[in-house]
Amino acid sequence: MNSPSSRRAFLGAAGALSYGRIVGANERIRVGFIGCGLIGMRHISDFRQQPDVEAAAVCDVYTPRQEAARAACGNHPAASGDFRRVLDDKGIDAVVISTPDHWHALQTMMACAAGKDVYVEKPMTLFVREGRWMTTMARRCQRVVQVGTQGRSGDHFPEVLRLIGAGHIGRIHSVRIGTFRNVMPGFGNPPDSAPPAGMNYELWQGPAPARAYNRNRALYNFRWFWDYSGGQMTNLGAHDIDLVHYALKVNSARAAYSSGGRHCLQDNGETPDVQDAILEYPDFNIIISIREASGGRGEGAGTELFGTKGSMMIGRSGFEVYPDLDIPAQGQIPQWSRPPGHPQAVHAGKPRPRTGVVKGGEAGSDPLPAHTRNFLDCVKSRKLPVADVEQGHLVAVSCHLANLSLRLGRRLRWDAVKEEVVDDREASALLERPYRKPWDETLRSFRL
Repeated sequence: MNSPSSRRAFLGAAGALSYGRIVGANERIRVGFIGCGLIGMRHISDFRQQPDVEAAAVCDVYTPRQEAARAACGNHPAASGDFRRVLDDKGIDAVVISTPDHWHALQTMMACAAGKDVYVEKPMTLFVREGRWMTTMARRCQRVVQVGTQGRSGDHFPEVLRLIGAGHIGRIHSVRIGTFRNVMPGFGNPPDSAPPAGMNYELWQGPAPARAYNRNRALYNFRWFWDYSGGQMTNLGAHDIDLVHYALKVNSARAAYSSGGRHCLQDNGETPDVQDAILEYPDFNIIISIREASGGRGEGAGTELFGTKGSMMIGRSGFEVYPDLDIPAQGQIPQWSRPPGHPQAVHAGKPRPRTGVVKGGEAGSDPLPAHTRNFLDCVKSRKLPVADVEQGHLVAVSCHLANLSLRLGRRLRWDAVKEEVVDDREASALLERPYRKPWDETLRSFRL
């Protein structure tokens, strides 16, 4: 491994243009995969299916995953337990970052400085300031950075955008999001222990605070600890909020209020298993409910946009448009009646007609391959990808504001121009977290 001082000198060169080459239209793109867990292995599969990709390197701090990834590539690429080896390889054109959330920002910035284009998984950031740093580095180094909010690449989305733009469901005034994942009864409360053989836990922690190893903290379960993640608000919630941002062409929320807690799961996790949030935008609100202990039918899941003429359910694989209920003529008062034996008042209007439903997309269709293809095309064309780093930042801001509101117990107002919480010093101080040594020195070397 190179010395910290020599690496700092190399990374400090990010102030000028990086040395990354421009890939020709007919050239193969040499890709390195950093992080080879659940989604990392999926990306290896998707990228391998593209005819102009060579899997050039795999990297994971856990040796069994590293070996599995190398075997999945089928061409015996270089393998390493330290992502800096991948960034040092000038023959690699692009990297796919599928590490835990607390690594996304720093690894993306280091990759940009090293001349690599980047496909980084969502959530793009662990805290708000990282998103602006990443955007600055991507632009400074002239790098393509695609965020893994793959729903934007669904083949049904052009029709979604056309219908909304044409006013098919009228003016959007409200959005409801429900996302559920049942992980009852939780993960238990195991004691701290030594990390498993073959795992570089020190490098796994990276810029996060130093903690004793606990099997619930590392590998996939990192999702439930604030040191490494924003819980399901930044995991599942980010996907749905991103669909709304893309469909309605909006930026981050201007205010957020959230409440919830860890009410159901019995373990040593920290992030909420029940969370409700209201995200306020200039012309509409998003109400989002997240459950990790859902029961019954799971009703209320999905993303629905409500307009003055109807509503639209949108997802990663399709959409449905529902016309509004029949309404009285302008100036008339709605009629109400009480059917015999029924205690409730019932509107006299007709029920929503199922024959008026407009559907698009195919059930079960998968946008991941198209998202991969979009990234690769942009590596060659140098155009902005469909899920550019700036858009990933703005989506993450809304998620982080919801989490900050939950943790502080109050509504937060957001100045989107200054990217500051309005009149709240305590909340403003939480927009940034310190990186642990020596990673704080790497960040400072970028002079952001």
